[in-house]
Amino acid sequence: MPRRRSTPLIRMSRIDDEPLYRQLRNGLIGAIEQGTFGPGDLLPSSRTLALETGVSRNTANLALQELLTEGFIQSVDRVGYVVSLDVGPFVAAQRKPPGTPINWEARFRDTTDPFPHMRKPSDWSSYPYPFVVGQPDPSLFPTRAWNRASRAALDPENRSNSLNDLIDQDDSLLTALLCERILPARGMSATPDQVLISLGSQQGLFLVSHALVGQESRVGVEDPGYPDARHIFSRRRGALRALPVDDQGVVVDGTVDDLDVVFTTPSHHYPTNVTLSVGRRQQLLLSAADKDFVVIEDDYDAEFRYQGQPTPALKALDDTGRVIYLGSFSKFLAPGLRLGYIVADAPLIDHLRDLRRYMLRHPAGLLQRTVALMIESGDYAAGVRKTRVAMKDKWERVATSLAQHLPHWDIPIQTGGLSIWVPGPPGFDATAMAGRALARGIVIEPGDVCFLDKPRPVNYFKLGFSGIDTDAIEPGIRALAGLIAESAG
Repeated sequence: MPRRRSTPLIRMSRIDDEPLYRQLRNGLIGAIEQGTFGPGDLLPSSRTLALETGVSRNTANLALQELLTEGFIQSVDRVGYVVSLDVGPFVAAQRKPPGTPINWEARFRDTTDPFPHMRKPSDWSSYPYPFVVGQPDPSLFPTRAWNRASRAALDPENRSNSLNDLIDQDDSLLTALLCERILPARGMSATPDQVLISLGSQQGLFLVSHALVGQESRVGVEDPGYPDARHIFSRRRGALRALPVDDQGVVVDGTVDDLDVVFTTPSHHYPTNVTLSVGRRQQLLLSAADKDFVVIEDDYDAEFRYQGQPTPALKALDDTGRVIYLGSFSKFLAPGLRLGYIVADAPLIDHLRDLRRYMLRHPAGLLQRTVALMIESGDYAAGVRKTRVAMKDKWERVATSLAQHLPHWDIPIQTGGLSIWVPGPPGFDATAMAGRALARGIVIEPGDVCFLDKPRPVNYFKLGFSGIDTDAIEPGIRALAGLIAESAG
């Protein structure tokens, strides 16, 4: 016969947020840990527990049922609840001194890299003058069009595409509309089997890198250039080579001969916004064919050109299939939505589809169908035009304000993009200035992180204008110029 023990002292609190049955359950576990109840001992009945702890019998039964489900106790016919014979190891584990904490770093099998990361305050939108790069103006989000499309995405004719597991496939309407309406505007012709939907161009680059870059790979990256691309290639153990950039874009002659992959941002070079010249484009494509390397084109914000016509994508000139195109919906809609696409030869897309399947299967069907319906209705194109007009206004205000308040600085203003690359004079420390500016409510981003080779120049910074209120641009640049003058004095 199991030993019957008296009810231990269990303190119950009716002002505690924790339910009473959980308090009772925890008290009984504590009694088991302390040895008040040992393996095989008979617990008090629910009636006794209720009387001695001041709770209802239903509450006591709930506590006992949870202990039974968790395996702390067992039910014995015509006897009651007894402490499980299997709690010995549990009790021993609670009584022994804490073990050595696990060393996670020693177990990591991927690789990190030595390069600095892009940083911005997580609460950047709370500052009066947030000149951050790549962040949206929430007022420009097409809320009504998005709500209409997202509701329609759950209508009977769309529901299966929105809610079903597509396994490794994409929304057929979205890929068809991409080929029919989005890519032709960039000068490209493609079929749905040459398109893969990704969680933004960043994931697209990760997938392509996973497929094509390894320890023996030699990868050319623009210098200055996009830091996150450098991180992705480096973590695949690719050997990076800095490709210089001038006022015509990345320098090709004599820099790419023995490479396996070249990463470039030809429409608006990151971070200078220079557009790759026609001659350089042809030179890069001819070199790729002649030297047998692949070109990854990141066309992250091609929609935002404010003078003249957008230059066709590099992929539009590609007749050998060596260019892999990364596009994004995120810069127009919202970075937080994370939706982009890859355009490449079908065999590569098939391989990337297989990689993606075992990473996340596919981007959310509801998100894909919502964007597809926006494109189909014309709301997407209308939203792009509206946003481009707003961004052009901001771009003009930034250019005018810089000329007015920093007249002695030689700041090249390119005709597109969502930020301005500002080269300070020799001796100017943008990192130190960023710290002082933040204390005055001005957010700028130092540019040293964009350089590959050391010593990294510290006199550059990025001035983003997509996320700041239009009317705050001139006062913000005036305040920044005053701080620069104050620091120089």
